[in-house]
Amino acid sequence: MKNRYFALTVFVLLFFASGLQAQKLQWKSMNPNTTTKKYSTLLFLINNFYVDTLNMPKLVEKAIVATLKDLDPHSAYISKKDVEKANEPLVGSFEGIGVTFQLFKDTILVIAPVPGGPSDKVGILAGDKIIKVNGKNAFGPKINNDWVMNHLRGKKGTKVVVGIYRKGISHLLDFTIIRDKIPLKSLDAAFMLNKKTGYIKLNRFARTSKDEFDKALDSLKRLGMKNLVFDLRGNSGGYLSAAQGIADEFLPNGKLIVYTKGIHSPRRELKASAAGGFEKGKLIVLINEGSASASEIVSGALQDWDRALLIGRRSFGKGLVQRPFRLPDGSVVRLTVARYFTPSGRWIQKPYNHGVEAYYDDLEERMKHGELIHPDSIHFPDSLKFHTADGRVVYGGGGIMPDIFVPWDSARYDEMYANLIRKGVFNTFVNEYLDKNRSALHKEYSNIEDFEHHFQLSDESFDEFLSDAGKVGLKPDRKTLAEKKAFIELQMKALIARDLFNQNAYFEVTAPLDHGINKALQILHDKHIFEKMKIQQ
Repeated sequence: MKNRYFALTVFVLLFFASGLQAQKLQWKSMNPNTTTKKYSTLLFLINNFYVDTLNMPKLVEKAIVATLKDLDPHSAYISKKDVEKANEPLVGSFEGIGVTFQLFKDTILVIAPVPGGPSDKVGILAGDKIIKVNGKNAFGPKINNDWVMNHLRGKKGTKVVVGIYRKGISHLLDFTIIRDKIPLKSLDAAFMLNKKTGYIKLNRFARTSKDEFDKALDSLKRLGMKNLVFDLRGNSGGYLSAAQGIADEFLPNGKLIVYTKGIHSPRRELKASAAGGFEKGKLIVLINEGSASASEIVSGALQDWDRALLIGRRSFGKGLVQRPFRLPDGSVVRLTVARYFTPSGRWIQKPYNHGVEAYYDDLEERMKHGELIHPDSIHFPDSLKFHTADGRVVYGGGGIMPDIFVPWDSARYDEMYANLIRKGVFNTFVNEYLDKNRSALHKEYSNIEDFEHHFQLSDESFDEFLSDAGKVGLKPDRKTLAEKKAFIELQMKALIARDLFNQNAYFEVTAPLDHGINKALQILHDKHIFEKMKIQQ
C-alpha cells in the first residue's frame, strides 16, 4: 500500500507541474501534507540523504508506471524517446519484426502481430510472450521499450531468433524471423465476393483509415456493389475520430454514434453528419474476440440503430477512453479519462477489478468455458439489458454480442497446423516455389482473378511441402493430413498469391473457406432474415 501512495504522489506532482488547467480545480480538495508536499519532501530526503547516488528521473518514472498499473489496464506511460515510436502503428512505418506489444510484468507480451508482417508469417500469435531474443533473456527489470526496440527492430533482411512462451505448451517455441518493412496500411482487403456483394477488411482505425475506406467503398460501388460485408475481426481499435468517420458512412445525418463521459469529462456526443457513402443496402459486420475499442464503437452503433447485422463472436470489451497528456520532460501519459457508451446507453467494458493479468487472460477463460464454440455458454444479467431503435434486446458489459453466432473453427487450427506455421514450413515452401516459378506464374496469370480460378498445386508440390516439414522434424499424421489437405493447399495458394500480387489477394483466395464470410453470404441470400430482425436495407 505504501508503494501505491508513493507512486500516486509522483504522478500528482508531475501532473501539477504540467500546468493543466482542468486539473488545477482538483488541488483545493487535496491536503498537500499528505500528497504533493509529502512526496516532494521525500524526493528531497532521498536526493540528499540516501546512502547511494540514484537516478532520480528513473525513480520517478518507475513510480508513475506503478501508479498507472493500479488504475486500469489501458492507462499507460510513454517515455519521451518512445513517444514517436508508440504512434507508428497508427501514423507511420518502420522496419522490424512486426508486432504490437506491451511490457507486462517485465515481459514482452504480444498484443497482435501486424497482418502480413514477418511475425504474422511465421505464426506469432496474440498473447505470446517473448522470453528470449537471439539467445538472451528478454525478461526482468532491464526490459523496457528501449531494450525491445534495440533488439527486435533492425534493417530489412536481417534475422532475429525469438523464444516464445505460449500458454498450454511446456517448452519455449523458437521462431526465426526475417525483419522487413512493416506494412502499416489499415485496410487489408477490398474486393467483390459476388456480383452484388463487396467485402472490406479493416485491421485498425488509423489516421488514414477513413480515406482508405472511402476509396475502397467507391471502388466497390463502381463494380456494382449493393451489399457489403465489413470485416472488423481482430481489429483492436485506434483513433476515435476514425471510428466516427467510418460509422458516419452508414448512418443518416444526426444519428448518435457514441457518447463519452467521466467524472472530470462532461458528456460529449459524436453524431453522423452529411450523407454517407453506404446508408442504403444490406450491411453485415463481422466481429470476434479480437474486435476492440473503436471496432466496438462502430459495430455497437450500427447494431443499436438496426443498420447492420452483426455476425461472429462476442467482442473484446473495451469501453474506456484514453487521452494523451504531455508531461514537462516531453513524455506522455495516456490516461483513461472517460467511458464511452453506444447510442442505446450500453457500456461494454469488461471487468478489470481482478487485476491486469486476469483481464488479459479473459480470452483463455472464454475458451475454457466453451464460449467460442457454444453461444449458450454466454449469460448476461437482466440489469445489462438494453434495446435497439426497433426494440431488439442487446446487452452491455463485456463486449458486443453479435446477432448471429459463428463458432471458432478449432478443427482447422490444431497442433499440427500450428506447428507447420511455427516451424516455417509454409514460408519455406512458398519461397522456394516462387524462386523456381515466379517468372512463369507472372506470365501465365496476369491478375488475381485468373490465378484464383485456374491455379492449382500439383501432387508433386504437396509432396515437396511434406518433405520441407520432415526436414524440421514434423511428420504429420497421414489420416489427419488427408482431412486437411484441401485447407492446407488453399493456404499455400493464398500465400503464393500474396507474394505474387498483394495482401488483398490472400483474402480473396481464402474467402471460400472462411466460415464468417460464408455465413454472411448465406444470410444475404435469405430474403427474410433482414426483415425478421428489423435490419435496415
